[in-house]
Amino acid sequence: MEIIPAIDLKGGKCVRLFQGRHDQGTIFSDQPWEVAQRWEKEGAGRLHVVDLDGAFLGAPVHERDVERIVTSVAIPVQVGGGVRNLEAVERYLSMGVDRIVLGTMAQRFPDFVREACSTFPSRVMVSIDARDGKVSVEGWREVTSVEAIHLAQRMEREGVSGLIFTDIVRDGTEGGVNLVQIRNLAASVNIPVIAAGGVSDLADIGGLLEMEELGVIGVIIGKALYSGGIHLGEALALARRERTVESREFP
Repeated sequence: MEIIPAIDLKGGKCVRLFQGRHDQGTIFSDQPWEVAQRWEKEGAGRLHVVDLDGAFLGAPVHERDVERIVTSVAIPVQVGGGVRNLEAVERYLSMGVDRIVLGTMAQRFPDFVREACSTFPSRVMVSIDARDGKVSVEGWREVTSVEAIHLAQRMEREGVSGLIFTDIVRDGTEGGVNLVQIRNLAASVNIPVIAAGGVSDLADIGGLLEMEELGVIGVIIGKALYSGGIHLGEALALARRERTVESREFP
């Protein structure tokens, strides 16, 4: 299972928000590329970068910061936040981004997701951000009537390489990951799932490891790494334990 540190960008800084609220955040660094280098040095095999300002405005804001992060490390970087057209996807991929993460567009314009997946095979993921099981969009400001599982199944049909599931209520709280919702969503599709939101300790990671047979192949950790609640090296050691079942992997 992949342990993936999160780097959220807001105002050119690395921040962590509480439940996605822009007025409740903590700044951890004004040099995000140095944070990326730190996680790489501590053993991370991948980074998850989100342009928070881009997610709110509907267009990439931190492209230069993302490019600096990508060129500062040798490990793959996946990026989301404000990616709303193929030109933005292509720009990110051309600068060395490994995978693109679509959010709002998945719910608003599923045909765009299909086109992106066709144009850039195996490079497009979808982030399903939910509050009480309902999909949230537009930087988490709007809760729709769409069930997270229904969107996950549709995105599988559209050809995405994998899904990221975030429980908004738990995100940034270190209150524990929502194992029930993650299990239900992973069991409903046949593509890989990465869990996010509320990861607080090694017990959360242990619970997710038990879902590898369902296709839960990774976990994104933010606040707990920055606060010291989880040490990356310990999480990586736990995740490298010998697997007893074959798990799904990204193409």
